[in-house]
Amino acid sequence: MSSGESKVTIKYEPFKEIVIMEQTHFPTPDDMARFTSVIAGGKLAGLYWAEGVVFLYFPLPPSNAAVARMLIESGKVYWTFVGYSLMPRYLPTIETKEKMIVPVIDISANPLLSRVARWLKEQK
Repeated sequence: MSSGESKVTIKYEPFKEIVIMEQTHFPTPDDMARFTSVIAGGKLAGLYWAEGVVFLYFPLPPSNAAVARMLIESGKVYWTFVGYSLMPRYLPTIETKEKMIVPVIDISANPLLSRVARWLKEQK
């Protein structure tokens, strides 16, 4: 071990609060996938899945001083938009009737995003 490594401290500090500014429930996972394809403008975009919910979120980037300060001082992060649909069983892709294929990532191992998925499920 080099002398520099012994001085490094690693600390995990999860967000204390996620503020969702806008949320949209889509009736089906197909509708959610279609929306994802449209907003991605033809680029490959994926969805997240946990707790029987498939979702997509857009965080407010901490590019201005006020947002960055809020994130650092209070552990609060803002998501400008969350779209979600109930999808009880995980599938690695969703294929829409227009033959668009959208990848789905199982993030069940992430406790924070699993909590978000449970919260979204309660909003339905």
